[in-house]
Amino acid sequence: MALGIDGIISGIKTTEMIKQLMEIEARPQLLLKNKASITQSFVSALQSLNAKIASLTENALKVSKPAGTDLYKATSSSDKLTATVGAGAAPGSLDISITQNATAQVSLSSAIAAWPTNSALAISANGTTTSFDTTDKSIDQVISEVNKANLGVTGVKIATGSVNGVQQYRVQFTATKTGAEGAFTASIDGTDLDVLKTAQDAKLTLWAGTPAAQEITSSTNTFKGLMPGVDITLAANTPANTAVTLTVERDDEAISKVASELVDALADVFGFINKNSAVTVTTKNGVTTTTGGLFTGDASIRDVKRQVIDAATAPIDGRSPSDIGIVITKDGTVEFNAEKFAEAMTADPAKTQAALQTISGRIEAAGKIASDKYEGVLTQRITGQETTLKDLNSQIEGWDRRLVSRESTLKIIWTNLEVKLSRLQSQQEWLTGQLASLNGSNSGSK
Repeated sequence: MALGIDGIISGIKTTEMIKQLMEIEARPQLLLKNKASITQSFVSALQSLNAKIASLTENALKVSKPAGTDLYKATSSSDKLTATVGAGAAPGSLDISITQNATAQVSLSSAIAAWPTNSALAISANGTTTSFDTTDKSIDQVISEVNKANLGVTGVKIATGSVNGVQQYRVQFTATKTGAEGAFTASIDGTDLDVLKTAQDAKLTLWAGTPAAQEITSSTNTFKGLMPGVDITLAANTPANTAVTLTVERDDEAISKVASELVDALADVFGFINKNSAVTVTTKNGVTTTTGGLFTGDASIRDVKRQVIDAATAPIDGRSPSDIGIVITKDGTVEFNAEKFAEAMTADPAKTQAALQTISGRIEAAGKIASDKYEGVLTQRITGQETTLKDLNSQIEGWDRRLVSRESTLKIIWTNLEVKLSRLQSQQEWLTGQLASLNGSNSGSK
């Protein structure tokens, strides 16, 4: 707690004086705080760089594998068929005739105002018949029991107008799955409900009109793995015998995007290192000041950059990565030349993809050396700097306690001084009074 001890007796501005003395006392702590601030900034920069290189490494690992660049696209001659391409696709073409879509069965009751008294409901699905006790139950209660039974059939009540002022309903039962496996039978008192839509599988005919024609089926409108790595889906209500040609070919645009994203990640890493390694020269009032970045002169950062850039730009069997569009710039970074990459893919796609995989593998290895979460160069550097920062903060805390104690001591000293001066002043006033009294007595005796 601060004391108001400005010199009542001495006239000295003790509060201001103590503040100035404490500023002098705190100079070592200020140096520690500045060092801690710089260390914290350095740690944050190292963590950002480590995260960027870790992301680059993960990206490079994917591209280094055949699946990372072995990319294909599928096109259909009709909007009634769409295709998705995944891993393992290969170029090819296939003629398809769509025979029918997969549908889910829909059955419908006759119009009723309430569930018929003592009328039993039975549903047969998946080889099992389930009977429902509908005695004294409403339409809603019956439907609720069916839906809770988890038979692969759901019911819903449909309002269909009124007869003689009485609201009528029809109960619609629908299979939860498309295809023949979702077929069911619903009956009331042994009478089957009308089937509005039959459960059927989707059917395709491959190589229709040839001796090799073959029909295939699917319980849904999706045929998985029709061609290696290719799934197809039929549009709803596709007309029967719709002819479609499915074509799978290499996707050069997607491969180029993969290469571009890899180079962008490289450029991001190099740009961050360059920015934090830059030396800034400023002149103010005729005085020139040179300021280095957080990474300026740091040998370990410089070595990390060298290893990664060598991995990205070193020749491959005597061939420069610039031949496939990965170009090193005068600023010490890399950029992607899409036209050059497209030319290389056209000339020799296999060799170009292999070169990209090799470069990615080298980048992944260099990145792992730098950012491995246990033994990475940057990881260990961050750990070391965090230990240093912790020690600096401990020293700063120690100085906080020391300075509080010192300030308290100074306040006590100056407070005691004021008290002593006050006492001396009182004594002086008493003596002055006594002397004045003596002088008065002497004058009276004359």
